[in-house]
Amino acid sequence: MKIDFANLKLAYQEQKEEIDIAIKNVIDNSSFIMGEAVFNLEEKLANFTEAEHAITCSNGTDALLLAMMALEIQPGDEIITTPFTFIATAETIAFLKAIPVFVDIDEQTYNIDASKIEAKITNKTKAIIPVSLYGQMPDMDPINAIAQKYNLAVIEDGAQSFGATYKGKKSCNVSTIGTTSFFPAKPLGCFGDGGAVFTNDAALANKMISMRIHGQSQRYYHQYIGMGGRLDTLQAAILNVKMEHYKNNIKRRQQAADRYSTLLEGKVSTPFVAENCTSVWAQYSIRVLDRDLVQSKLKEKGIPTAVHYPKPLHLQQCFLYLGYKIGDFPISEQVSAEIISLPMNPYLLDVEQKYIVEELIKLL
Repeated sequence: MKIDFANLKLAYQEQKEEIDIAIKNVIDNSSFIMGEAVFNLEEKLANFTEAEHAITCSNGTDALLLAMMALEIQPGDEIITTPFTFIATAETIAFLKAIPVFVDIDEQTYNIDASKIEAKITNKTKAIIPVSLYGQMPDMDPINAIAQKYNLAVIEDGAQSFGATYKGKKSCNVSTIGTTSFFPAKPLGCFGDGGAVFTNDAALANKMISMRIHGQSQRYYHQYIGMGGRLDTLQAAILNVKMEHYKNNIKRRQQAADRYSTLLEGKVSTPFVAENCTSVWAQYSIRVLDRDLVQSKLKEKGIPTAVHYPKPLHLQQCFLYLGYKIGDFPISEQVSAEIISLPMNPYLLDVEQKYIVEELIKLL
């Protein structure tokens, strides 16, 4: 048996007719940049999250940049975040010449440990960026309470969690600004790069709308320093189709996760989802001791795996200038050495998951 990790081909085939029509309509209209589909998508995204403003952009990394630029983050400002995430979270902070300040993760959820944030706040701290990793949001209430106490902004990096909930509230609508990614392998993915920012603050929304088009207030009149950060119309058209099926796909991801957890019960520690949260299962990640061997043996059996993420950010070469060392964030370091992601998508068959688990158990 050969398993597909994300099964993007089947994702297309399921909605092929609708997607092909949507793409053809964009091509026929030839409005490839900021066409009608972009604004239709923004309305759908706002309705889905119940955020006042949803602004599409070129990718999830640019979404983070737009958020920080709108908040006027300056060189030397400190932003608190997690070292256990994709590099874009901290990379964008460093790109603006601000300083990433890391806080270790919770060992159950792998999200930032809210109880450790306050100790890292200084007079240079301007924002907190919690990451909603693997499809589950962090404990946002204490994070927002700390931010309010110290007059800080909170940017939720929801690149992996669009559609997840925390105490009934949707990801991307629980903080000053929320960001997400529509990279093809995300739970809601387009056929290239794409992202979005969300806020309930009209002033911030207007700034980000302007900044994604080179800071224009009107054509060729530039109020801010911005970027070329637009989502193209073809990607918006594809996402408009996929949005119609997204709630059902979240259910199917949950069913796949439940099957894994049932099959793995008692054999390995299964992913923990907090009682007040729901996950969209961007990944189904477990921990194993001899990861390289497990990956190699599963690959021989036609089972792909992935590691999200093998080296925490504080130990990456590009961040050595920050002065962190091995042992500074022990939970992140241990998890990064053991974490492994199994195939996860809405199209996994029961027989496929049984095969994956049978082969995995032989190696534990």
